[in-house]
Parts: sequence; C-alpha cells; structure tokens
Amino acid sequence: MQLFAPKTVISAHCDLPCGIYDPAQARLEAESVKACMEKYAASDDVTFKARALGIKEERSSLVKHHLWVLWTDYFKPPHFEAYPNLHQLFNDATKLAGAAGTKGTVDPSVADQLLAKIDEIAEIFWATKKA
Repeated sequence: MQLFAPKTVISAHCDLPCGIYDPAQARLEAESVKACMEKYAASDDVTFKARALGIKEERSSLVKHHLWVLWTDYFKPPHFEAYPNLHQLFNDATKLAGAAGTKGTVDPSVADQLLAKIDEIAEIFWATKKA
C-alpha cells in the first residue's frame, strides 16, 4: 500500500482557487433589489410595479445564493474561530434577503440593512484574503 500512498499531501482552502469567491456578487444583487424597490415606489404603472416586484424577488434569491456560497464554500473553521460573529452575520444577512427581509417588503431601508451586512461580511472576507 505504501507504493500507492501520496508522496505529498496538500489541502485546499477552497473548492477552487480563491479568485472565484467575492462578496461583490451578493452586493450587486442587493443593489438591484434596492433599485427595484425605489423604482416600484416611484411608479404609478401597475404592470411596471408587478415587474419590479418580480425582479426584486429574483434578485433577493440571488443575494441569498451568493451569501450561502461564501458561507459554506469559502469560509472555513479557522475563519469562524478568528471571527466568532461570522455565523450570526451570515444568518442575519440571509434572513434580510429572505421573506422576513427584502422579499417581504418594498422598503428600501431594509435593502440598506442588507447592504450593510454584506459590507461587514466583505470586510471580513478581504481580511482573510490578506492573511
């Protein structure tokens, strides 16, 4: 069996090189959510408002998706040890992108709260990339 044993054992921090992970994807979608809310509020056109709601829902789901990818694929146990609030931060952010957050309202202040959480996550993300 020694013949087949690897000569060098390596471990990867991520599924692929880290360049594929970036909280900017979640932020971009959250910006779209906020824009849809603002356009919804500014319009009197029923059809336009319905389209804005549909796009807002879709983009809110994409925010959650991008956050989950970071949470589950990029961040590893050493990150959560170094940043003990990270799990709570992701939980809060994904809830803000869900039914209790941007999916359930057209209030742009909720989108602002979501953007603030994403910014907090991004700050930690970039700190881990420097390490």
